[in-house]
Amino acid sequence: MGKLVSTLFVTLDGVYQAPGGPQEDTRGGFEHGGWSYPYADDDFGQFINEVFARPAAFLLGRRTYDIFASYWPKVTDPLDPVASKLNALPKYVASSTLTDPEWAGTTVISGDLAKEVTALKERTDGELQVHGSGALVRSLLALDLVDTLHLLTFPVVLGTGHRLFGEGAVPTAFRHIAGRTTSKGVVIHSYDRAGRPEYGSFELPENT
Repeated sequence: MGKLVSTLFVTLDGVYQAPGGPQEDTRGGFEHGGWSYPYADDDFGQFINEVFARPAAFLLGRRTYDIFASYWPKVTDPLDPVASKLNALPKYVASSTLTDPEWAGTTVISGDLAKEVTALKERTDGELQVHGSGALVRSLLALDLVDTLHLLTFPVVLGTGHRLFGEGAVPTAFRHIAGRTTSKGVVIHSYDRAGRPEYGSFELPENT
């Protein structure tokens, strides 16, 4: 059975919207698109290359799929570590409206998300990778379907935008498995899902 591995870019205030460019995702009048760009460096690139050395298949939300499909098929260098995997490996997109995907190797998932993704994990030998797709990742976390989360936190606060964890998120505990910081201050932490949170108290015991 494969592992579902999510890689997400967020700001210090938890915003995941439009890291890659001004027009990537302008929902809600979002004006901060492209906020991750100033922090790209060799350390960042090395981590991304490491992630893209491991996928067996990709699962994407509709918005991220559209962004990727408009860009990566045009990158035809067989040595490009990202494009070579995205273009060659199976891609699954969760969408109730996409019917005729043009990107080769794409399958649309439009049924019950829990059943479809569970079946997908069972028939994937290796990592089923989710990139971006914040809304989809929230749903997958709520369904306890994410095994590993690579969270890249950028040293910037935006104040507006869609956030990864909002009110009503399912309480979830994680186990920290790896961490590093890039030369430009992006903090990369990797977590395995570890069930529900545990609770205790720092209160002093009452005198008896």
